[in-house]
Amino acid sequence: MAILEVKNLNVSYGKLQVLWDVCLQIEEGKIVALLGANGAGKTTLLNSITGAIKPMSGEVWFKGERIDNTPSSAIIAKGMSYLLEGGRLFPEMTIRENLEMGAYHRKYWSNRKKDMERMYKLFPILEERKNQLAKTMSGGERQMLAMARALMSGPELCLFDELSYGLSPKMVKTVFRTVKDLHAEGITVFLVEQNVHDTLEIADYVYVIENGRIVMEGDGYTMLHNDYIRQAYLGI
Repeated sequence: MAILEVKNLNVSYGKLQVLWDVCLQIEEGKIVALLGANGAGKTTLLNSITGAIKPMSGEVWFKGERIDNTPSSAIIAKGMSYLLEGGRLFPEMTIRENLEMGAYHRKYWSNRKKDMERMYKLFPILEERKNQLAKTMSGGERQMLAMARALMSGPELCLFDELSYGLSPKMVKTVFRTVKDLHAEGITVFLVEQNVHDTLEIADYVYVIENGRIVMEGDGYTMLHNDYIRQAYLGI
């Protein structure tokens, strides 16, 4: 069953159209990836799904309910979480305070202590440094905190934008392993990435976007061995 469906979505910035009849669906419990170069429309699509941008036309459905005219805060309350590129942490707040911000919605506030303990088990280093300011953390540690904060609302669907951006190869492996752990817990993941090889290794299904249009789709294994993907995105 699809937890998220995007139907014929068209989006523009003023007179400049950037998404053209985008259609995709994300099956519950799956890792679905969206691949594309810079400027292809990946982040615009995420912003449209989460209510930050109102589309010109088309529909977005989440858990059987149309949400393309729904405020972002209400979408989060329905069970969706969005981790923007770079994490967007509160640098002058501690790790614990950043995590609490992930549960700011009154629906989740009462469970914040239990959810925080779960995050500490998933990311032990966060508990060790819970009173440390976010701005003093390394890039990889900040990404872990950003992921944990996104999970504090107990989402059924996580949207991750460029999780591996700026990370060391070792930390990239850690981040992708965490995505697999979340998947094992039953959380559905929509992963938007430029790290094509690692993404194709874990994705159940993949969409490719170019110039604002979905141009290819298929299961992860098939796409990993597709000649066009290998030449255009993997340089093989």
